[in-house]
Amino acid sequence: MKKTHFNLALFFLALIVLSSCGGLNKMRNDAADVRYNVTPEVLETHAGEVEVTIRGTYPANYFHRNAILEVTPVLTWEGGETALSSITMQGENVTDNHQVIRRDGGSFTYNDKIPFTDDMRVSELIVRVNARLRNNEMDFDPFKIADGVIATSTLVVNDARPVLVGDRFQRIIPETKESAIFYVINRADVRQSELRSDRLAEFRKFLEEAVADERVELKSAGISAYASPDGPISLNERLANQRRETSDRVLASEFRRVNVEKTDNFYTARALGEDWEGFKELLEESDIQDRELILRVLSMYSDPEVREREIKNMTAVFEELADKILPQLRRSVMEINVERIGYSDDELRQIYSSDYTQLNMEEMLYTATLYEDLNRKLEIYTRTSQQFPRCFRAFNGIGVVQVKLGNVAAAKQAFQSARNLQDNDVIKNNLGAVALLEGDLAQAEELLSSVASPTSETNYNLGIIAIKKAEYAKAAGHFGNMAEVNNALVKLLQNNNDDALRILNNIQEPCAMTHYLMAVVGARKQDSTMALGALRSAVRMDASLKEYARTDMEFGRYFRDDTFISIVN
Repeated sequence: MKKTHFNLALFFLALIVLSSCGGLNKMRNDAADVRYNVTPEVLETHAGEVEVTIRGTYPANYFHRNAILEVTPVLTWEGGETALSSITMQGENVTDNHQVIRRDGGSFTYNDKIPFTDDMRVSELIVRVNARLRNNEMDFDPFKIADGVIATSTLVVNDARPVLVGDRFQRIIPETKESAIFYVINRADVRQSELRSDRLAEFRKFLEEAVADERVELKSAGISAYASPDGPISLNERLANQRRETSDRVLASEFRRVNVEKTDNFYTARALGEDWEGFKELLEESDIQDRELILRVLSMYSDPEVREREIKNMTAVFEELADKILPQLRRSVMEINVERIGYSDDELRQIYSSDYTQLNMEEMLYTATLYEDLNRKLEIYTRTSQQFPRCFRAFNGIGVVQVKLGNVAAAKQAFQSARNLQDNDVIKNNLGAVALLEGDLAQAEELLSSVASPTSETNYNLGIIAIKKAEYAKAAGHFGNMAEVNNALVKLLQNNNDDALRILNNIQEPCAMTHYLMAVVGARKQDSTMALGALRSAVRMDASLKEYARTDMEFGRYFRDDTFISIVN
């Protein structure tokens, strides 16, 4: 009897074991019936990460009521793999705390991300399933659910741009010298005291030096004669004409002294009558107590006779005007206009080469722009900073050239020296550009965002940061309509292929990356002629792109194409 009970127990135990194994085997054999929808269909990297969203669907009669499945997505590639986090499901009879999949079917949604590495660019996303049913455990065959990884976002060109503060060099500098002859009330004769005045002496000296200097060209001269607005209009007009004539004789005498001829095209003499505008300006600048009242009178009446009468009615005020304002309006103003001609480009180069210390600061800064050679520019900015150590533009110029030479540490030092002299928007942009080149996105963004009046360079640099952070709409806002490779890249990352192509076609000096992105557009549009033709142009300009293209999933459909193979090998 005991033997019979023992055999019966063994029978039921064997039945349970066989039932468990049979349940797991069935789930393994039917694993192909499980559906995995992956978003995106081909994995992509953004902001240095690969994000995966999976929706798994189990059909009816698949999931054993007592089974537990641990599903682990794994990104695999030649020579390596990275597992994402696992998700565990359980049958409806299991009392654990996992997601339940009922016998009549069910689904799960899963999201995870992993850091991107360059060797992931040709990879496969698989799922590994570990199943348990009671005391039995089984690994299902790995199942591929997606390809990866499109790394187009990594093609951002980190050509952070500094701002160069230019020179203020002017080859032709206009200059004007004036001198006034003042008259006694109701008179037009020039007094000897006026001819001996310091005003006329300075005017005479200016004229003599201008004529003697071969780099100064006389352009025009003239006289404007006025009367004060405190008498009859007819009298004042006659006085203005007489003063024009007498001051004209003075100016003619000065021209004869230096052998300058008064030609019609060079010389003008005008009698302008009563000088109400001059009266108003002098009154506004004065400390006369009732000046606001007089100014209101001026604004109320357009008739000069009415103006004069109303002002004279204010007897006390008029006496103060007669002492302080009106005498300054009885005058003729003599004027000489000249142009000072600076050194030509050839002269600047020659002087710089022979003795650069003869050049002033603006000439030095301008001379730096005359050379294409970056080392020569660096030499000039360095010498300028030594001659003019308070010139922040010289130190800034050093930094800009060092960036172009790829010497980021030296550029940073130069910009910091400039910042010690002036902490302004330009320096914030340029130190931000350096931080971007160093890979310090947080510092770069802090500096660039602090620029009060952003330049195109500032917006461009902020656009690069936004791409690296996968903030593509923000990057597009910074770039605007710039015909730049990075702007086209943003459009691609927003799946706006037509706009990307438009930008690429508008780039004035296409580079290798211009053609490469055009090839990507062609591949996305399934235009083989565009894709392969542009790719051929890209690798001609930069052979290193061959290796990249060989594993770029944007060209996945061409990996076995003979023309593609010939281009990238």
